[in-house]
Amino acid sequence: MNPLLEARGLNLRFGAVDALLDVSLDLYPGEVVGIVGESGSGKSSLLKVLAGMQGADGGCVTYTDAVGTDHDVLNISDAARRRLMRSEWGFVHQNARDALRMNVSAGGNVGERLMAAGARHFGKIREEAAHWLGRVEIDASRMDDLPRTFSGGMQQRLQIARTLVTRPRLVFMDEPTGGLDVSVQAKLLDLIRSLVADLGLAVLLVTHDIAAARLLSHRIVVMRHGRIVEEGLTDRVLDDPQHPYTQLLVSSVLAA
Repeated sequence: MNPLLEARGLNLRFGAVDALLDVSLDLYPGEVVGIVGESGSGKSSLLKVLAGMQGADGGCVTYTDAVGTDHDVLNISDAARRRLMRSEWGFVHQNARDALRMNVSAGGNVGERLMAAGARHFGKIREEAAHWLGRVEIDASRMDDLPRTFSGGMQQRLQIARTLVTRPRLVFMDEPTGGLDVSVQAKLLDLIRSLVADLGLAVLLVTHDIAAARLLSHRIVVMRHGRIVEEGLTDRVLDDPQHPYTQLLVSSVLAA
């Protein structure tokens, strides 16, 4: 099986700070890769580069679409990247407000992405929006309510519905449970795990939460100071960490 997304030799520098140093990564269809590390490790910078939202000082990123065409992500046009984001890609932000239109109804937020992908029949759009609200456990009675009337957890579930309604092949997730209460995080993680498995999504998940990475990821990439210091199958990395930094991360969770 060929990689869905392939990155080689990525370098990125912000002034005197190396955000990425010779980073290489493969993501395969249907695979969830967790990118973990402390704040400032480079994980969010890596996600933005892989999604074409941030340029790089060196290296390459190649995405192979559904018909087998390769896309040079670092040199793709804005229009071409938007087309991928409307069709084959999705992005789940830590703050749902970055993805939602707060003065458009919940159903309208989901329907807008369908319309951007070419849907035009209002009845079918509304029916599909209602279906997806149900899938993320938002009651149909809230369909015409504004997202600003929702709790943080509900806003995040609405963002997930908006992202997944077009059934993308690849989803970028940036700390999707960050800032939420622990009980809300647990329910949201279970929901994400169920949807990812059901839809067969490939996911790049950035998180500082080792427990979330263990629950969702097939493989884990550990970053420190812009470098990948360890990677491998999730259970292997977390149960038998080899790098001292990974050992520190895992032990800090066990001690908590």
